[in-house]
Amino acid sequence: MDIKTAGALRRLRLVSTPEAVSFLLLLVCSVLKRTTDFNAVPVMGAVHGMLFVLYLVFWADAWNRAKWPLGTAALYLVLSILPTGGFFADRRLKREAEDAVIASRARKEGVVNA
Repeated sequence: MDIKTAGALRRLRLVSTPEAVSFLLLLVCSVLKRTTDFNAVPVMGAVHGMLFVLYLVFWADAWNRAKWPLGTAALYLVLSILPTGGFFADRRLKREAEDAVIASRARKEGVVNA
């Protein structure tokens, strides 16, 4: 994996957890708006919207650089729509990056010819 691909995956990973947290907070604010006088939906909606757009931009960049198959790209897109999906995306991306580092070191040491 080259440095640009690793950077794209890292950016996607860095935004996936905050996006998931903001989605959950937006859901809590929506419930509070309907049950109390507390209304933070406009603020949380804007924060979540910005993080979601960032996730989509970083997702498109990662898909382009990592050359994911359509199924993998679709999985990461679906995970961005689910309330806790960002946490799962982060964990999968971390595992993918670690596997790439291990494979790169193995090729460098001549253990495999991949």
